[in-house]
Amino acid sequence: MKYKFPINTRLLLGLVAAGCISLSGTAFAQNPRLYPPVKSNSSPSSETKSNSDSKAKGDKLSSSDKGFMKDAAEGGMMEVAMGRVAEKNASDSQVKNFGAQMVKDHGKANNELKALAKQKNVELPAEKEAGKWKSDKDYMDTMVKDHEKDLAAFEKEAKEGSDPDLKSFASKTAKVVGKHLDMAKQIDGKLK
Repeated sequence: MKYKFPINTRLLLGLVAAGCISLSGTAFAQNPRLYPPVKSNSSPSSETKSNSDSKAKGDKLSSSDKGFMKDAAEGGMMEVAMGRVAEKNASDSQVKNFGAQMVKDHGKANNELKALAKQKNVELPAEKEAGKWKSDKDYMDTMVKDHEKDLAAFEKEAKEGSDPDLKSFASKTAKVVGKHLDMAKQIDGKLK
């Protein structure tokens, strides 16, 4: 009987200590300034960080910038598709050459845009089939109209866009689209 009281005291002190430890862990978890999180060099957490970084980059783009990217991709893919058809089916050699130039230049711009979209975490639309036209003149009329519209869109993005990478792409590509417009007008003016 003599030792019954000290055993209960030891048990009580042990329970109090365990309670204090568990409460202090909860307090540290609720206030990270008291106990900073342990950093891990494992690949899953670094992978999560890179995914969140890329999502953050995509989230930084304005809806206008994202819309421009999607429209530019859709238009660029259509220029390539129509250029392939013109290159193969046009009767005028200048129209064939213009079609080949569209495939080359817009193909290059499309690849640059795809890389930028991947970096910015923006999903671009899928490629569509080329539209049909009745004649070389019809194709060149379409090219003039499309390039006028595209040039305005690229120049606007170059001036008013919020993302510096996208603005640079738009500025560089606007120069190419401007040259295409001049070529299209010249060729279209010669066709009947």
